[in-house]
Amino acid sequence: MDPIGELADDRVLLGRTSTAERVADILRTRIAEGFFPPGTRLSEESIGGALGVSRNTLREAFRLLTHERLLVHQLNRGVFVRVLAVDDVADIYRTRRLVECAVVHGLGEPPYATDGLAAAVAEGERAAGRGDWPGVSTANIHFHRELVALAGSARTDELMRGVLAELRLAFHLVADPRGLHEPYLLRNREILAALTGGDRARAEALLARYLDDSRARVVDVYARTVDAPGE
Repeated sequence: MDPIGELADDRVLLGRTSTAERVADILRTRIAEGFFPPGTRLSEESIGGALGVSRNTLREAFRLLTHERLLVHQLNRGVFVRVLAVDDVADIYRTRRLVECAVVHGLGEPPYATDGLAAAVAEGERAAGRGDWPGVSTANIHFHRELVALAGSARTDELMRGVLAELRLAFHLVADPRGLHEPYLLRNREILAALTGGDRARAEALLARYLDDSRARVVDVYARTVDAPGE
């Protein structure tokens, strides 16, 4: 995978006005999808050239993503994709539980617009069928973004884009992505079924248990990964 070459494909998304926010959105997505794993140094020259943006625009995008805790600036070394601490991972899950469960709890009367959720579930199941476990992880992120989108709030969507992108930094360092993600394929489908059937209370209960179990599992696996000899 050539991350810089992939960025060149994103250049068309910028249009003629390459704002720092648009550049940050592209880089956020690419970081979340694993094109730039944790610890990767981001080259201003290569990325700026691929996207066709000025150094000042790129630096402002880096600043935005540093504020979101996706990047870190190291003096005299440059800008790097952040490596999370274990406490960061636990805090991300606390935030997810607060936001995602509140979204489901606050849904109005059914029917709910679950097409996006259904597409994400199908995407994850197809990826699992191919043995593409990073793809399952991506589909899972899509599922939870679609879940939050049910609130119809641009602010909540923006918040969760950053939170889920940050969580993905932890997933990239886990050596057994299948063991981490496979159990949640069925649980996503169960949440989808509850919402499709208009049972908001059941969906919220399923989601709360899901996030509690996932937090315990991911924090445990991540702690053992970052504390492993040679890390």
